[in-house]
Amino acid sequence: MDELIPGYRRFRATRWREHQATFESLARAGQAPRAMVVACSDSRVDPTRIFDVGPGELFVVRNVANLVPRYAPDGRAHATSAALEFGVRVLQVADLIVLGHAMCGGIRALLEGAAPETSDFLAPWMRIAEEAKRRTLVCRPADPQTACELEAVKLSLENLATFPWITERVAAGSLRLHGATFDIRSGVLSRLGPDGTFAPV
Repeated sequence: MDELIPGYRRFRATRWREHQATFESLARAGQAPRAMVVACSDSRVDPTRIFDVGPGELFVVRNVANLVPRYAPDGRAHATSAALEFGVRVLQVADLIVLGHAMCGGIRALLEGAAPETSDFLAPWMRIAEEAKRRTLVCRPADPQTACELEAVKLSLENLATFPWITERVAAGSLRLHGATFDIRSGVLSRLGPDGTFAPV
């Protein structure tokens, strides 16, 4: 924590002042983000930097491997589903983006097996993406890691369609779903097209 304080002081002295009116407006009026992003917890993949947006513009939920579970209102703790419910039903975002990325450690754990010390939570969490792994291995791609990263984005989009209040809004035209992936090696953002392939934007 101590190493982060100088960064906070720089923020308070510069960026806070630059955006002070925006922060004050957000404090008064509340948030009204234009989009929601489901992104990976990976420290190298920050949606607000990738899309170069200011405070209040994106509602972001981050988890290991940017996964969306299937709709399961069973009374258990569901952090990602809770964020989706708030973003879609309360904030009423117009766009919902699943943002994957290259060199994802969660996908590597899915393909190669999770480390023994991550058996409490990581291994069970990554089971959400077992279908993405199956699809990848069936195709035998030259680069299974990248192929599975892309399949995981597609699977998360499919899982979004199991949430009734998401499908209702999509059908009504008030919500649009998107898939994308960011290559941290090149800085290239690719978007999932109607044909099921990813292409650089």
